[in-house]
Amino acid sequence: MTKAKKMLLATLSVGLLSTTAALAGDVRIMWYSDGVEGEVLQDLIDRFMKDNPDIKVTIDNVSYSNIREQLPVQLEAGGGPDIVRVTDLKVQSKHWLDLTPYIKDPKYWQDNYGEQADWMRPDGSSQISGFMTQITLTGGFANKTLFDQAGVPLPDAKASWDDWAAAAKKVAESQQVPYPLALDRSGHRISAPNISFGANYVAADGMPAPLDQGAKDFIAKFVGWNNGGIANKDVWVSAAGTTYRAAAEDFINAQLVYYYSGSWQIPNFATKIGDAFDWVATGSPCGPAACSGMPGGAGLVAVKYTKNPEDVGKVMDFLASEPVAKEFAERTLFLPANEAVIAGGLDFKSDNPQVKAALNAFVAASSTTAPAALKMPGWKWSDAYYSALVGRVSQAVAGELSLDEAYQRIDQDVADKVKQAK
Repeated sequence: MTKAKKMLLATLSVGLLSTTAALAGDVRIMWYSDGVEGEVLQDLIDRFMKDNPDIKVTIDNVSYSNIREQLPVQLEAGGGPDIVRVTDLKVQSKHWLDLTPYIKDPKYWQDNYGEQADWMRPDGSSQISGFMTQITLTGGFANKTLFDQAGVPLPDAKASWDDWAAAAKKVAESQQVPYPLALDRSGHRISAPNISFGANYVAADGMPAPLDQGAKDFIAKFVGWNNGGIANKDVWVSAAGTTYRAAAEDFINAQLVYYYSGSWQIPNFATKIGDAFDWVATGSPCGPAACSGMPGGAGLVAVKYTKNPEDVGKVMDFLASEPVAKEFAERTLFLPANEAVIAGGLDFKSDNPQVKAALNAFVAASSTTAPAALKMPGWKWSDAYYSALVGRVSQAVAGELSLDEAYQRIDQDVADKVKQAK
């Protein structure tokens, strides 16, 4: 058998495992990782199986693009895993299992995970769908070593997006670095500066509002940066449709001065950058309206098509328990959602002072999150807006659409999603 055929068969078998409900006594978890959390999860699950030998838990580690693009198809067909780690929580909430009958103490879940419970359940419901594996916030990262070598001071906490772009450009030119600035190819990521420029996606009736001037102002600026050599254009034009692409590797390889992503990158940088250079978290640059990041996170939810809800409940109870949630947060360097864990304090497992400083910077930055951004995680139409933004802004960056055409297409894409849903 040729190597290509073997790879094809392996790929098909992984896809088949992910789309097929578990057999009796089995629980399948579909999981993606930003850093080391997949390894930590496997260690925790191994312990669970040792104490529960009648339940076999299999973790299917997949890419984030798989979660974004393939999982929705599986769910619409009434399939998928038993448990999945996902960020599109609200829009897919009709597929989540109500865990209430299958967990030991629903009150524990309400007390410790209730603040984000509405992010992952159907509107008007009180069901317990799962819990947030971590709370995230978008924000910037600067290569401090490059700034120091260039003799350019780091902009302060009140610096604008223009301030950061100008400073990053000066550093890149001084140090002959390819890219001054990059922003992940993500509708969620570009929404932070949009909102800082005054955007509000939600109309008075709770439905999507047309793209407003605040959003247009930043989109126009961002497209200009891409075409003017300030932003890394390749991040947004090297993928099609709504495909996600991060610029993390460019930052890790010191090819990027300023990177706008989010708190989930901290463990990734701690592992891959090491002591190669100094880096700092900067919070979110300011626009005319705010200095806002976008809140969010990844939730671990149960899928209602499972054949083993009782076993799923046991696995979820274990992973959501206070000691396990605490250990997971400390080892993955993620900000926890569990209220008891937060109240008890954490001892993040890192000797890297940059890591602890970055985590503290994101905690401080959370105080400047704009009200319009806080609405997004629990809003039914957020993903429709994000998808329209990433696809059409990419086309504007590539020169396939004018700005006015991109704005019109964004509104039309969102309207089409609403019509389709109805």
